[in-house]
Amino acid sequence: MMSSRNYQNRVNNDLGDIFEKMIDQGCWYYRTKDIALIEKTPEPFRVKQILGDGRMIVYPIGKAQPDYKGTLWDGRAIVFEAKMTTTDRLKKSVITQNQEALLDLHQKLGAMAGVCCMIKKTAGFIPWSDWQNMKAKYGRQYILEEELEEYQVATPGYIDFLNKTNW
Repeated sequence: MMSSRNYQNRVNNDLGDIFEKMIDQGCWYYRTKDIALIEKTPEPFRVKQILGDGRMIVYPIGKAQPDYKGTLWDGRAIVFEAKMTTTDRLKKSVITQNQEALLDLHQKLGAMAGVCCMIKKTAGFIPWSDWQNMKAKYGRQYILEEELEEYQVATPGYIDFLNKTNW
């Protein structure tokens, strides 16, 4: 029998996969409408052992980069991290130092940068400058679901993260 902790971890992983698939569906929609070409950034890894049947043991190499990168209809770059939680808050610390540095640089160079996130059932896209100023805006290093509503985006079968114009 699975422990309740293992069960919750499994549920969280499955919900994270669904969240990512909804972002991927949004990327596909934008591509078919010539709005944007946005792709998931593959995680760098090295194969340790090939097990057969298409399975292998791998280990990560390098530092994590932002999850998605692409080009918008007007030629600007877009770069964002994807984060999801089933708790009532999303901590600023979920972004690694390397991801933070890369998002800072992309934004400095003119890219549209941010965090596409979901807290419980609310999906939103937070511009990188607002994410970075979380402490000044909320007095703490996390955002609550009701605060995410300011950045909320539609979810018509996909996460419509480009529909928000106040970035």
